[in-house]
Amino acid sequence: MSGLAVGRETMTTVLVTGGAGFIGSAVCRYLIGHTDVDVINLDKLTYAGNLQSLREIAHNPRYRFVHGDIGDQSLVSGLFEEARPTHVMHLAAESHVDRSIKGAADFIDTNIVGTFRLLEAARSYRDKLSGGDRDSFRFLHVSTDEVYGALGDTGLFTESTPYAPNSPYSASKAASDHLVRAWFHTYGFPALISNCSNNYGPFQYPEKLVGRTITRALAQKSLPVFGQGLNIRDWLFVDDHARALWLVASKGRIGEQYNIGGHNERRNIDLVQTICRILDTRISKSPQGGHAALIEFVVDRAGHDFRYAIDPGKLESELAWKAEHNFDSGIAATVDWYLANEWWWKPLQHGAD
Repeated sequence: MSGLAVGRETMTTVLVTGGAGFIGSAVCRYLIGHTDVDVINLDKLTYAGNLQSLREIAHNPRYRFVHGDIGDQSLVSGLFEEARPTHVMHLAAESHVDRSIKGAADFIDTNIVGTFRLLEAARSYRDKLSGGDRDSFRFLHVSTDEVYGALGDTGLFTESTPYAPNSPYSASKAASDHLVRAWFHTYGFPALISNCSNNYGPFQYPEKLVGRTITRALAQKSLPVFGQGLNIRDWLFVDDHARALWLVASKGRIGEQYNIGGHNERRNIDLVQTICRILDTRISKSPQGGHAALIEFVVDRAGHDFRYAIDPGKLESELAWKAEHNFDSGIAATVDWYLANEWWWKPLQHGAD
């Protein structure tokens, strides 16, 4: 197998789609750093894909990058035949809600049509397997809590919460979830689905709230907050998510859905103010009035869901997973990472503003 370690008695090979993105790169780094599996990273390298996020593992003999589109069925089918993965962790997706509102076509093409084509390539490959190879094959589809819609002041999303997507992005992810579920029930395809809360941490493209707030604050630019910042999100440190995803992919029950959340609900305004307070302690030359003086309330996002909150009890009880980072430790570590790694985010800032 070109570029991958060989010779182990039992070889586990994981095909990660979207492995140059924020969560995908964390998954690749986790698999190389904490397991002995081989990793194939298939990524189209759209604006949010960044090979610099994988610099620390780029030359590892167990890691290989393939530049390609999940919608290219010929390429993907050939990759299955050549690399013979035992697991697929499907993270390739268009993921930014604001971009989906401005133009939904890429979200339909990648998240729905691309997932369909990947499923068909994986099903065709698996149908040719026999014995233990066929029995052990797994396909994990990585999705979002946004498929469930909005919560009121109380309650949590569980795996049985009805779907009610409210943005083009969440609708496209809901559609892909339904495709994966249908392939399991119709074809007996060994699929699992995970739905996560909002991720944050190192290597996040700085158009998302945490990275955008940090990088704009460091440039002493305005910090836009939708509405009055009262919308609530449940925050999950990306390394905790990566660890959970491998648990689900390797040990989860086929056909099941697992919610992944960090028990860290925060109003958007409180999140931004927390980042500002941390920066005030880290930087000697803060703006007059501190970094919070840069906060600027802007017109609310169309169809902005009020609150998301995940119940990860099924994951915690079945697979013994628990988030290692609480919000305070995770957000401080994230701010410190951005302060120490300007080389990574500075070239991206113009495209994210």
